[in-house]
Amino acid sequence: MMRAPLLVDAFAGQNARGNRAAVILCPDLPEMAAMQARAAQLAEPATAFVCERPVNGTHRVRWFAPDREIALCGHGALAAGYVLLRQLRAAAVRLLSADGRELAIRRLDDGARYELALPAIPTAPREWPELIDALGAVPSGIRWNAAGYALAVFDDPAQVAGLKPDQAKLAQLGNLQLSVTAPGGSEADFTSRVFSSGREDAATGSAHAALAPYWYARLGRERLTANQASAAGGRFECRLERDLVWLGGECRLVT
Repeated sequence: MMRAPLLVDAFAGQNARGNRAAVILCPDLPEMAAMQARAAQLAEPATAFVCERPVNGTHRVRWFAPDREIALCGHGALAAGYVLLRQLRAAAVRLLSADGRELAIRRLDDGARYELALPAIPTAPREWPELIDALGAVPSGIRWNAAGYALAVFDDPAQVAGLKPDQAKLAQLGNLQLSVTAPGGSEADFTSRVFSSGREDAATGSAHAALAPYWYARLGRERLTANQASAAGGRFECRLERDLVWLGGECRLVT
């Protein structure tokens, strides 16, 4: 039996609404068709279905967009952890995804912010004229990870804010998540916008698992602040710890 959904804005902050996820707690995870149908009905960017009963200390979770299952959803993981931590009155919780990834979420000291650990995603330089054509602008560099993560690096945050990529041409490049990024100016250490599945994301945890290692290497700092310059806006605190990226931000229950 599914409980009533809770709506959470994850990776919110000052002047940033973050990205919304519905979180549904369940005694056990429903059949896939039932979860997909409920996610389509709710029509949120992501719906997280979370098993309330832990197995070996972890709670099983699956995420769905209105039209498909999502293998890994950063903002949906933070939202799910936030709801579990509030219910359990705990300081930390672990989630287990359908593909066997274990994710840790914990409450930060001030009680208003939470952080999520994701595996760091390394990227390497790549020549990609078709991507430049889809962007309609020439970045100072392009980086790529074969799991489908692309970075287009610019020199000025205004270039990132003003980009109008051709979504149809991006779709022709295959199933990828594209982050366009630049130094953050006065607002943050770096800024980004993220495009995937024919749309722009509001606040994207998985993208920052690739962005943070790049900016760490470039700036030489293990703790970074990040701004996602979408219409809604996202705020991230990024911290590298060995092969993990810890992503911190505010969660807000929508009432």
